[in-house]
Amino acid sequence: MVEIENLPELVDPVLVAAFEGWNDAGEAASGVISHLEAAWEAVPVAELDPDDYYDFQVTRPIVEMSDGETRGITWPTTRVSWARLPGGKDVVLLHGIEPNMRWRSFCRELVGLMLELDVRNVVLLGALLADAPHTRPVPVTGAASEAGLVNTLNLEPARYEGPTGILGVLQDACAKAGLDTVSLWAAVPHYVAQPPSPKATLALLRRVEDLLDVTVPLGELPEEARAWENGVNELAEEDSEVAEYVRTLEEQKDATELPEASGDAIAREFERYLRRRDPG
Repeated sequence: MVEIENLPELVDPVLVAAFEGWNDAGEAASGVISHLEAAWEAVPVAELDPDDYYDFQVTRPIVEMSDGETRGITWPTTRVSWARLPGGKDVVLLHGIEPNMRWRSFCRELVGLMLELDVRNVVLLGALLADAPHTRPVPVTGAASEAGLVNTLNLEPARYEGPTGILGVLQDACAKAGLDTVSLWAAVPHYVAQPPSPKATLALLRRVEDLLDVTVPLGELPEEARAWENGVNELAEEDSEVAEYVRTLEEQKDATELPEASGDAIAREFERYLRRRDPG
């Protein structure tokens, strides 16, 4: 039930996906896809029929207005777009809403579309609430279908066991279909869970840069991340209990942070700095 429009001929495409909802604390992961769609001027190519997967009393359609008149209704669904980057790299972007039902059929349909587009590498993005201080770099954990890839990317291995969302089900479906899959999860401080969370979005974007070996135009995102952190600092200063809690999280984080991990992080940031200065 996938509608395909202007299906391009892709060469070695990589798919990057995120879903709104349970997998998307602070809308950090879906914020990455929205940013990439705008930065890369992505072209829509497909969307799923929402009647098969969404309960519209739970995930309601949205009425849009223009000049005081109803312009139309936007239905909740999963949409796919495509962008060709400088140098000829093809990227497929998937921006979805976690479905309310038929998850296995949903994932089979998406994997079928990936195979039709000749996608062989998949990057899944998520964000979770965690005991992480907002003043420190956002932790990004990862899991991969290829052994050793997590270490190669200097990611903290994901050790979560428990209930999963559509991201976990899709990762399993991709792996069973023989697709090389990496999932990246940003840790959003639970005490500032309301969206947006630009610092977590920026952390995921930088990991996407590393994976795809590209430079992503960041626009105002770094400034938004700094403003977000400063705003949370001001709120914490107004509440002594929150301020004390943040200090406790900072001490725990600093005590467990390995010096070599900090060195790796500094090296990666320096490499990004050089890449952005290089006009080639």
